Amino acid sequence: MVSIHPIVAEDGDHVTSSRRKDDFMTISYEARDRKAYITLNRPERLNAISLEMPRELAAAVERANDDPEVHVIVLQGAGRAFCSGYDLKISAEDGVGTQGQVWDPIKDYRLVKSFTDHYMSLWRSLKPTIAKVHGFAVAGGSDIALCCDMVVMAEDARIGYMPARVWGCPTTAMWVYRLGAERAKRMLFTGDTIDGKQAAEWGLVVEAVPPGELDSAVEALADRIAGVPLNQLAMQKLMINQAYDNMGLHGTQILGTLFDGIARHSPEGRWFQQFAAEHGFHEAVQWRDSGRWIPDDLT
Repeated sequence: MVSIHPIVAEDGDHVTSSRRKDDFMTISYEARDRKAYITLNRPERLNAISLEMPRELAAAVERANDDPEVHVIVLQGAGRAFCSGYDLKISAEDGVGTQGQVWDPIKDYRLVKSFTDHYMSLWRSLKPTIAKVHGFAVAGGSDIALCCDMVVMAEDARIGYMPARVWGCPTTAMWVYRLGAERAKRMLFTGDTIDGKQAAEWGLVVEAVPPGELDSAVEALADRIAGVPLNQLAMQKLMINQAYDNMGLHGTQILGTLFDGIARHSPEGRWFQQFAAEHGFHEAVQWRDSGRWIPDDLT
């Protein structure tokens, strides 16, 4: 059963960072045993997406692709969740990225499209990518997870795109390409979330396992892939991805990115941001996810 499951960024657990941090501020990177581990590393914000995170994610993917010893990339989140989406304290409460009364759509498009392109580095990577999802991958966090070649979820983890209710449109458009039209509409017309078990049953993710088995399941899959030659992996991935390109994936993402900007600057979108600025993003998210109607008179 699809359920409404409000999720907001809050304090999370701290974890030990990788051995090789380099200049990354929001992620950690480690490579061993033919596998690269990219960890979204803002656990105190439930790995909410900051302005720096998309760029650093793409840089880490490039590093893994440049390393001839790496055959597969595992993307994971530190602390209690994979990713809680964009940091609403920055974007909604503080208004960063929200323009004034005169909206420049191309200025907005350039910024948000850069985020989408950074996430798509996981999809375009010549080396296979696996998202390991625990806790939740919601809103922009679902964009990141669904750009990976495969997603393995804990059965009790949640995935969804709640900003579809107001103030957002999934720029990567992966919902429709993974679920088909009807189930994608079911998710995006409501902004509901589903758990890992249902996500696997629907074909949104490749597998869902009990929480205690998530690490071992991902390691087993990554190890199986790691034994395949790099050229074989690249050829299989390029062939499969080309089918999606032929179906218009890039064009759909352009539309989704433009619509995302419109959604954030529509009368309802501006109301949401102003409400968050006045009452805090927790209150704004609770209103959005509760199903309460947005006030009619926004003129």
